[in-house]
Amino acid sequence: MRIVGAGLGRTGTHSLKLALQQLLGAPCYHMSEVFEHLDHLPTWHAAVRGEQVDWEPVLGGYAAIVDWPGAGVWRELAAAYPDAPVLLSTRSDAATWLKSARATILGNEAENKLEDDPSRPGFVPMVRDMFAKFEPNWRDDDAAMAAYDRHNEEVRREVPGERLVEWQPGDGWAPLCAALGIDEPDEPFPHVNTTEEFRAHLEDRQP
Repeated sequence: MRIVGAGLGRTGTHSLKLALQQLLGAPCYHMSEVFEHLDHLPTWHAAVRGEQVDWEPVLGGYAAIVDWPGAGVWRELAAAYPDAPVLLSTRSDAATWLKSARATILGNEAENKLEDDPSRPGFVPMVRDMFAKFEPNWRDDDAAMAAYDRHNEEVRREVPGERLVEWQPGDGWAPLCAALGIDEPDEPFPHVNTTEEFRAHLEDRQP
């Protein structure tokens, strides 16, 4: 594991996934991987509940992890992979993050659509517990924004400065390549999974 992501979903994490895969030449874990590996759900749900888990069966083939569910247990992952830099991806402010999150992952519409899909048993319970751990009152805008700020400040406070890498959409390759000690690619940084793309993808997942 070369990078442990602590940034919440909707902070450019899908773009980071593609970028890190290109830089590392190996897969990067992201919530999208859970849809492809439903057998990982028991491990993630146990970790969210605070139980000790063996990460190797889930993450052994990956060189990095970003997005939820990993961001929900970033402390455990940082401890399990002590040599990996901790990558904190953020948006410009909590309100900007919330606008994107409400239109996608933290919106009732997205939650209900996932709940209606019987092909992913165990997914919605894991996600509900993950959101509740993030903030029990996450449906309230003020509470969600406060939780976002609190999460980021906890990462900054607890991760040593020499290990912490901060990144925002628009920062491009430089912070990642500096942390990994590699040269920046010549091609543009990938920018994917806009709100519109997310919602279209959610529709495509419906039975």
